[in-house]
Amino acid sequence: MTDAPGSAGPNGTAPARHAPGTPCWVSLMVHGLAATEDFYGALFGWEFRPGPQQLGPYVRALLAGREVAGIGQLPPDRQLPIAWTPYFASRNADLTAETVRSCGGTIGVGPLDAADAGRLAIGSDPSGAVFGVWQPAAHLGTAVSDVPGTPAWNELLTFESATVAKFYRTVFGYEEEPVVSADFDYVTLHLGGRPVAGVHGLGQALPRDRGPHWVTYFQVADARDALDLLVHLGGTVLGPVRDTPQGRVVAVADPEGARFALLQRPD
Repeated sequence: MTDAPGSAGPNGTAPARHAPGTPCWVSLMVHGLAATEDFYGALFGWEFRPGPQQLGPYVRALLAGREVAGIGQLPPDRQLPIAWTPYFASRNADLTAETVRSCGGTIGVGPLDAADAGRLAIGSDPSGAVFGVWQPAAHLGTAVSDVPGTPAWNELLTFESATVAKFYRTVFGYEEEPVVSADFDYVTLHLGGRPVAGVHGLGQALPRDRGPHWVTYFQVADARDALDLLVHLGGTVLGPVRDTPQGRVVAVADPEGARFALLQRPD
């Protein structure tokens, strides 16, 4: 992790519409929807209301009445990895899906309409990491940022950064800012001069049980307090608390194994 700005404006404000390529939503598919609502509700102070049901039972998480994330329920026979998935804004989900395919990625779901909310596709990059595409209609995406309980950053953990960063650059029009280091493989993806996501090449250190995957960072007021609460709620700590220029960070997982990170901004 090198840069971790919010995906929306300062002081919890949000733009009317996310620029194409901007991470605009995060969604989680789980087996136990009610238990997952209890976990994240207690951890982040979220409340929930029903969302589009095209892919099965689905709720939107709200913070102070504003939408921040989505959680859906997997069919009982689907044994997919439980993971947070970032969605990237698009003016035309069908065209973006075609570009994904032409660049060596795959589209596993859609494009399809999510009621009147918008149009979506779910795909994977050439390394296998899953991501979503969102063409907004009534639902523009995450409505608040830069406050505790909101997505703060999305980072791709993969084998090496250069090839996969080129894929995302071609699909979404990013500019790249690589870290020049012999032992640290990292590229920050920018839109309009603003960092929006990161690609971290881990080589053989990438967890073999997960493969390449996106990690969402959620902002918290105090990382250690949030960590204590997470463990009390049945979550798992995956690594040590680290102090970085962007704040205090710790990798964790929820009770179903979905990995994410907690981020406490610097004072």
